[in-house]
Amino acid sequence: MIFYRQNLTDSQLLDLYKKILKPRLIEEKMLILIRQGKVSKWFSGIGQEAIAVGVTAALDESEYVLPMHRNLGVFTTRNIPLYRLFSQWQGKANGFTKGRDRSFHFGTQEYNIIGMISHLGPQLGIADGIALADKLQDNKKVTAVFTGEGATSEGDFHEALNIAAVWKLPVMFIIENNGYGLSTPTNEQYLCENLADKGIGYGIESYIIDGNNIVEVYNKLTQLKAEMIENPHPVLLEFKTFRMRGHEEASGTKYVPKELMDEWAAKDPVANYRTYLTEAGILTAEFDEALHSEIKQEIDENLAIANAELEIVPTYSGELDDVYKPYQHEEINPSSSSENIRFIDAIRNGLNQSMQRHKNLVIMGQDIAEYGGAFKITDGFVELYGKGRVRNTPICESAVVSAGMGLSINGYKAIVEMQFADFVSTGFNPIVNLLAKSHYRWGENADVVVRMPCGGGTQAGPFHSQTNEAWFTKTPGLKVVYPAFPYDAKGLLNTSINDPNPVLFFEHKQLYRSVYQDVPEDYYTIPLGKAALLKEGSAVTIIAFGAPVHWALQTLAQNPEIQADLIDLRTLQPLDTEAIFASVKKTGKVIIYQEDTLFGGIASDISALIMEECFEYLDAPVKRVASLDSPIPFTKALEDQFLPKNRFEEVLLELLQY
Repeated sequence: MIFYRQNLTDSQLLDLYKKILKPRLIEEKMLILIRQGKVSKWFSGIGQEAIAVGVTAALDESEYVLPMHRNLGVFTTRNIPLYRLFSQWQGKANGFTKGRDRSFHFGTQEYNIIGMISHLGPQLGIADGIALADKLQDNKKVTAVFTGEGATSEGDFHEALNIAAVWKLPVMFIIENNGYGLSTPTNEQYLCENLADKGIGYGIESYIIDGNNIVEVYNKLTQLKAEMIENPHPVLLEFKTFRMRGHEEASGTKYVPKELMDEWAAKDPVANYRTYLTEAGILTAEFDEALHSEIKQEIDENLAIANAELEIVPTYSGELDDVYKPYQHEEINPSSSSENIRFIDAIRNGLNQSMQRHKNLVIMGQDIAEYGGAFKITDGFVELYGKGRVRNTPICESAVVSAGMGLSINGYKAIVEMQFADFVSTGFNPIVNLLAKSHYRWGENADVVVRMPCGGGTQAGPFHSQTNEAWFTKTPGLKVVYPAFPYDAKGLLNTSINDPNPVLFFEHKQLYRSVYQDVPEDYYTIPLGKAALLKEGSAVTIIAFGAPVHWALQTLAQNPEIQADLIDLRTLQPLDTEAIFASVKKTGKVIIYQEDTLFGGIASDISALIMEECFEYLDAPVKRVASLDSPIPFTKALEDQFLPKNRFEEVLLELLQY
């Protein structure tokens, strides 16, 4: 192995040696602790340390790094106190996840490190969002994100590189090609000779780097960083390396041919670098011995601190209180006159006034810039706020949602518009596994609103008509808002944007241009989790949200003798159970009306809650009315049959007769 020091001083070369030696000695200690049963699981980076250390050393401490689960060198190079890492691996409170996640599945804003989730791909999109925030502020920074050769097969890899290329984002996409995805060799993962060749397809410059040569890693990244700051653009870096241990310790390495292990053992990044420094007269045996002793003492002292730390004592409140970032609703009442406008105009007004109020708010979505979006809601916004804040995206929902998370991490608010709510399925993973869990896992909120044009009644067929709120009400950490009126739509959208937690904001397409209401021209907010009582009566409670609210109003208008409480939920998560229970206790009968299909919808959970909390007050079974349990069809006759509108009155009258 040849080391070209270029302009590096002896002091810099020794500093790199200290940095690469430290994670190696920690790993050797961890392997002992695993055999002793003191660490539950370990993903070894032995053989790959030069990449993590070299990359991190080339960046400023203010620049974000997004590592994987065998990049201990990222954390040690950023000088995180070792006792905190040891506590993290032991699941103790001085770690970074309060025992809620293991190994390197965490981040820390204090050290500008954003950890991975096991689904791998979303962190590539996060890097895009972080870099976008830096570019919007002209911060002259780069972002480095790690992935393995196996994860390059994921769609998120394609999406994130494509976005970075189109938006000219200063992201270093770092592939640690260590030969195996768990046990699957590269020849069963991809057919191209080098993964760096994939950069050509995205218009991205790419390089192949010896991942076991820390000097080459450091020098190349230092050069690239300077170029990327001068002229922002992404680079794709394939580091050729090898994993000398199993995917994790339990899996072993029996699937690796012995001659391959021997070949890479001879390329050990620590041993070869030590030999180079020694032969160059830069490293003496005495200094090396003293350095080993110093690091081992640091390891032992910090292990003692972590070992002495008490185990976490679980409490219900401790767990539940961290699912969302605490948010104190700021109630802002309108002070100006009102204007009779459509539902769609109220959404537009809310977005416009929020863009004025929050200078760090970015809207992203397909065709939302000059074209104004599929429903023309953002028409004219580019002229008002510029293409930096109103951004057309490629068709890649997953990476765009992840980029929203990256914007949030780096001080921005993000709105992601799904062209249709149905299309959120291709962005489902980062919503439910990244946005929803981040605050609970390591205290990082996701200040992201996902707008969801939804609903049937327009003969748009199976892929443009779903109302899929139940996909998200099930997921702790998400808030779900579903207004039925223009006044509520504007006020709740403003609140959703203010709220630092991830919000799924459902907008029924059929209501866009059919429902009018007097809406204040001024900015105002409405608290989440508060239902609206639209009608009062003592005979029955009707619970609805979205378009069924209007359908229920039509039914009651046609049956004026029915004395009903009509509750518009407005927010599905958090749910206003207090309003629901109070009404049910008053009327004794309840019917829940939703547009979603019946089985597994939120009506089922509301019904269960009522049975548990109000059983002694009920005079009849709880009734649910919903769409047929089939995909939504296209033809009007079939769609009319599918939707619950024609069945509600019959079920309601039967309930009243019970």
